[in-house]
Amino acid sequence: MRSRRRLLRFRPLRRAGVDSHDVGAFKNVVRRTRLLRVVLASAAVALVVAAAAAARNPETSEQALVPPDRIGVVVLDLSLSISDDDYAAIRRTLRRLIKEEAVIGLVVFSDAPYELLPPGTPAAELKSILRLLVAPRLGPVTNPWTQTFRAGTRISAALELARASLERDEIASGSILLVSDLETAPDDVPALATAIGKVERAGIRLRVVPLGPSSDSLSLFAGLLPEDAFSGDLGTAPDRREPEAGTVRTETPVILVVLGMLLFVVLAVNEGLAGRLALPRSRGQEGGTA
Repeated sequence: MRSRRRLLRFRPLRRAGVDSHDVGAFKNVVRRTRLLRVVLASAAVALVVAAAAAARNPETSEQALVPPDRIGVVVLDLSLSISDDDYAAIRRTLRRLIKEEAVIGLVVFSDAPYELLPPGTPAAELKSILRLLVAPRLGPVTNPWTQTFRAGTRISAALELARASLERDEIASGSILLVSDLETAPDDVPALATAIGKVERAGIRLRVVPLGPSSDSLSLFAGLLPEDAFSGDLGTAPDRREPEAGTVRTETPVILVVLGMLLFVVLAVNEGLAGRLALPRSRGQEGGTA
């Protein structure tokens, strides 16, 4: 008798519930709710995995400076109007091309253009040029752009040489990346409009990295090019500094924010449609769930 009482004493308590003589009528509801919980749980897990993948590589949606399916020619402005901050932006641009493993050519220009690398060159070859791209007063060695070469600015001649180099090498899908402060000689404006028209008619995609341009110069190019031709994330600004080694610049990860919002929606739907039914407490009884 004593052992029987001991067993009864330690008998586990059953969860509170609601007695119902027609519990079988809820089978379909239980099955549907269980299926909904599985679907919502799977969606939540998928969103978490997608958010983790987006967080690991936040730059995957960033547009490449040179489209992967094209061979580009970088047209680099080295005229006297290029400032110290502009050289920092130029180095950032070339490092990004190296990171993107672009296939490029290189034309440097002032009043006259000069082809340094032919189209089809791996962007890794730009590493040997980076050390030369500093302000003239800080230049460690003599370079191809001497003071005679850097006398003035004629952007039209540089664009013409870039287009001619692509046509010379019979590159059908080419692109041109102009890295410049967009300051050109006043008498070069008609020739510039003509050169841009030839580039467009040849099916060559033209993009611009503006290096702190004046409002007049920016307005001139804005009238000649579509809005999506400008890449402003690498250009200089009055308070912009070149990031130190090891510094990473990232923008707001839109895809990550969207995935997070969708996850909250899924959790809210789960609580609203698949949560347990909370029963009110009565006097002398503990509340329960169903």
